[in-house]
Amino acid sequence: MSRVLSAALLGVDGIPVEVEVRISAQLPRVDIVGLPAAAVRESAARVRSAIHAMGLSFPERRVTVNLAPAELRKTGAGLDLPIAVAILFESGAIDPSDCETPALIGELALDGRLRPVRGALAMALAIRDAGASTVVVPRENGPEIALAPRLRGLVADRLSEVVGHLVGAEPLEPAVAAASTARPADPPDLRDVRGQEAAKRALEIAAAGGHAMLMRGAPGAGKTMLARRLAGLLPPLGADEALEVAKIHGAAGVQRAAADSTRPCRAPHHTATTAGLLGGGSPPRPGEVSLAHHGVLFLDELPEFQRRTLEALRQVLEERRIVVARASLTCSFPADLQLVAAANPCPCGWHRSGWRDCACDEGAIARYAARMSGALLDRVDVFVDVQPVPWRELDAGLRGEDSRTVGARVAGARRRQRARGVASNAHLADAVLDAQIGATRPARDLLGRAVDRFGLSARSARRVLKVARTIADLADRDPVEPEAVAEALGYRAETSIGAAPAGSPGRRA
Repeated sequence: MSRVLSAALLGVDGIPVEVEVRISAQLPRVDIVGLPAAAVRESAARVRSAIHAMGLSFPERRVTVNLAPAELRKTGAGLDLPIAVAILFESGAIDPSDCETPALIGELALDGRLRPVRGALAMALAIRDAGASTVVVPRENGPEIALAPRLRGLVADRLSEVVGHLVGAEPLEPAVAAASTARPADPPDLRDVRGQEAAKRALEIAAAGGHAMLMRGAPGAGKTMLARRLAGLLPPLGADEALEVAKIHGAAGVQRAAADSTRPCRAPHHTATTAGLLGGGSPPRPGEVSLAHHGVLFLDELPEFQRRTLEALRQVLEERRIVVARASLTCSFPADLQLVAAANPCPCGWHRSGWRDCACDEGAIARYAARMSGALLDRVDVFVDVQPVPWRELDAGLRGEDSRTVGARVAGARRRQRARGVASNAHLADAVLDAQIGATRPARDLLGRAVDRFGLSARSARRVLKVARTIADLADRDPVEPEAVAEALGYRAETSIGAAPAGSPGRRA
């Protein structure tokens, strides 16, 4: 029996797979066992044709292929190459004792060419963790494999090249990360937004603490323009974060530059299905929420999303991961993201705008507001109303601070948070909340009066403290003073679409 190490994809993670082949003196037939999916069962035809294309004979006997571990379902065509090499070992076409067999990943064409596979980086990392030091992949997957630390990647174009490497005829080329010659596009600059100073301040606070944010206002007030500038205020990805993001995008089949350190920003349409947003399918694939891991998820027109989909986000915002459970498998997708959403105050969009008359009756406004539950809005840290900017301000040409200046303050606040042992204040656990926040007694008394007056939930009160901690970090202050709590309370508006704007009379503590 011959064995070759490979891997399969389960969600966004790879699982090591040992390909075992035995050839016996029985009627010609190829049996693939070990819970193969349809694409894996069909590999017998591709492997047979690829071996014939090399000028070699496929064994005219019973060929049994086992994919271990047998209890996990194997999907994808990446097992073609290891199955073909294991058959050549067992048939005697290649002597396995004469070579050190690397791990193998790749799909075979009928003429022996190697085609790229989805999730190559995730599978390579699983192979490395299983003890392998070298992996052979199709050339198109080479730049992705080159990101894997402590793993030697080799690339090939055809099955014959892999065989030549194994017999020592001609070694394969090493995998090399793609060199980026093009200058990355500059993210949208905050300086392009004229007016909206209160909204810009709220955006800076949200970026500094990783807080979820909801902007409400009339159409054309600038909500989308502001939201698309959030990612440009965040610090770049670290090396480990960039590797994790690249793994997730590769598993979803989304192209991402090898050395891209910018944080991902995903903006799905409001018609997206629950599976498209959260992930799922057969086999399970990551959704938009996971593609925004370590980045920003922008949900424009939030009330227009399906109610079922929005309710599913509640658990994601708390646990920062998604568990997809099926009868045959359970897989987990990472979802450590920053949510920023935008919503109109009513179906027509002009309720309480002060610019146009609202055409909606009270029932329509209430039904529109009911599309988002209070339980979901209770998990949002920062609420801000975006009012239309008067023409005299737009025409004046006055511009505020640019993204680089604001981003420097955000980076400084994030450094202070990391020094306390947390990635961002939004990640603060309840067990260490009091110790990490450091609120003074007057600040806590002010919060207590606000909780009693406005009926804030315990979760809302904790989130107010987290936002106040971020405000203090931006000001480079250790204790959280009443001024920081007062500003944080100003961003804790009533949790409904048609609520009075934050900052209006009676809304601040």
